[in-house]
Amino acid sequence: MKIPSNGLTFEVEVAGHERAPAVLLTMGLGMQLTAWPTALLDALVQAGFRVIRYDNRDVGLSDKLDHLGQPNLLWQFMRRRMGLRLHAPYRLQDMAQDALGILDALGVQRAHLVGVSMGGMVSQRIAATAPQRALSLTSVMSSSGAPGLPGPRPEVSRAMMMRPRSRSPEDVVNHTLGIFRLIGSPAYPQDMAAFRQHLLDGVARSDHPAGVVRQMLAVMSDSGRHRLLDRIGCPTLV
Repeated sequence: MKIPSNGLTFEVEVAGHERAPAVLLTMGLGMQLTAWPTALLDALVQAGFRVIRYDNRDVGLSDKLDHLGQPNLLWQFMRRRMGLRLHAPYRLQDMAQDALGILDALGVQRAHLVGVSMGGMVSQRIAATAPQRALSLTSVMSSSGAPGLPGPRPEVSRAMMMRPRSRSPEDVVNHTLGIFRLIGSPAYPQDMAAFRQHLLDGVARSDHPAGVVRQMLAVMSDSGRHRLLDRIGCPTLV
């Protein structure tokens, strides 16, 4: 379904009873709502929750913000290394407002917040800046953004800065698989054939690299989030 929020229109999918406690699922950088495992969604519904997932701005079937332009990611990365201010088209707090507007449109006053990677950062901001809306926070493979924390391994940073050989579905999927092999845990191997098909399905649904760059700048520019985290009072799992 399409839901207006924060001046944009979002693709949203909802499962479970309308009066059940809500779980808001926020996906990570460049990932669509289809990235959430079906088994997880089914388990949450069977456990009695109302499950809300959505495409973030600039990805999937939600509005794209191409009028904001495509930043030079390498130049912005160099500015960050030099301690200079980054120029992001929008902020993670804007994305937090997107999520709150979706909850408003669905008549949800409070929700359990679950976010992966960038989605964890967005969820942290919701829990910190709108604590009355958070029943709990689950931040998965994310970060507080505090200075001094170790960043990605050099090979991961290089892979994320690289582009696919072309925008063909095969090249895009091969590039994405390479990143996931680097960031994945060897203790939990994936069925790579099934994962490849899942990624191909995602590319067929939507492939918008400029939006991913804008999202990445929102993450890179969100340097003060750690100062807000002591405001979070809800039960939290990291």
